[in-house]
Amino acid sequence: SRPVRTFRPIASMAFSLCVAAGGVARAAPSRRSASRSASRRSHITRCAEPISRRSDSVAPRVTRRAFGAGAALLATGIESSTKAARAFERPPPGYRPFNDTIDGYKLFRPDDWIEVKGSGNDVFFRNPASAEENLFVSISSPSSTKFASVRDLGSPEEAARKVLEQTLTEFMSTRLGVRRTSEVVSAVEREGKGADGEPMLFYECVFRVASYATKNQYGLTEADRPQVLEWDRVLCSTLGVANKRLYELRTQCAAEDFEKTEATRRVVRESFVPFEVDQSNLSFPLF
Repeated sequence: SRPVRTFRPIASMAFSLCVAAGGVARAAPSRRSASRSASRRSHITRCAEPISRRSDSVAPRVTRRAFGAGAALLATGIESSTKAARAFERPPPGYRPFNDTIDGYKLFRPDDWIEVKGSGNDVFFRNPASAEENLFVSISSPSSTKFASVRDLGSPEEAARKVLEQTLTEFMSTRLGVRRTSEVVSAVEREGKGADGEPMLFYECVFRVASYATKNQYGLTEADRPQVLEWDRVLCSTLGVANKRLYELRTQCAAEDFEKTEATRRVVRESFVPFEVDQSNLSFPLF
């Protein structure tokens, strides 16, 4: 009998011939897929090329307006940093800086002095080792008289008399047999530097106030009510103007300690500087 021949399909035979030849035959690409491949190859080639070959790109031009804005910004930054460096001053040993950025003033206060709350002043510090030695800062009301300079108070002597009258009013007592004596020791004008380094005028006033009282307030005659010295104090007032308000720094000490406490008063007095306040940072206007 003859062997039975098996006939495979033509496609299967073609596949076998291709395998024997060493590869798999691929269908010829269509015209559309060929154009896609060419486009992809050209894109990859362009991305791999250097920038100088890829395109003759032009460097961005700096306009005159942009250059001017950059120069102004640089100058502003330099000026702000210079002012900040000039405004900062390291306190001497034994002192601590106190800056009030709300009301606008700064000073150096002794490191061991303590702050007293509820004194009625803007700030109050006292020496714990001496009950009569203290300092405070008071500021005029923003709704009262507007000040352009301390010279609005008149001459230094006139300003000293006004401050002394106010001081005596503060020292008034309802006790019987109390007598106060006072005098203006000195009143001068001093030119200092503001927080921005510009000249600023100050009035320096020194007063001496003494208080006498009797131990027998109900005596019938003056001989029955002899008066003795209660205290004798020297008060130094430094007046300055900023934000159209009058700033007063007052230091006080016993008259017998006036000479030995001069160094402390000088540091505090010369460091006291009122400065302008930016009202845009406040939730309420100052005036």
